[in-house]
Amino acid sequence: MKYLMLKHYTGGPSGSTIDCPPMDQWTPDEVSAHIQFMRDFAAKLESTGEFVSADALAPGGAWVRYDGEGKPPVVDGPFAETKDLIAGWMIIDVDTQERAYELAAELSAAPGPNGEPIHEWLEVRPFMSEVPAIDFHGG
Repeated sequence: MKYLMLKHYTGGPSGSTIDCPPMDQWTPDEVSAHIQFMRDFAAKLESTGEFVSADALAPGGAWVRYDGEGKPPVVDGPFAETKDLIAGWMIIDVDTQERAYELAAELSAAPGPNGEPIHEWLEVRPFMSEVPAIDFHGG
């Protein structure tokens, strides 16, 4: 089953935080060590066949929607409450939910300032395996 792991560098459930300054306040060596950890983690998962995809997200973004013919409306975003939180993602393909949680916990130990694990919260969400059937006739 495929899972999406979203990296929330500055918070977690119920407003919890991590004791770590934002990455733009890290030294270049600390950023490099963090990125290398991510690369090594992805390589390990590639070797086990559990890696699907990963990428970092730029800080900017926008809300866009269809609003009839013409130019679509665009509003600063992407998410008013999480714009600065979601920094990247990784998609994994594992046999069990427990394995997805195990890998997320390991990824949470990525190094930050002074090489210490940042213990970040990761949001782990399963992909839908199939679209649910809709009964339009109520029967």
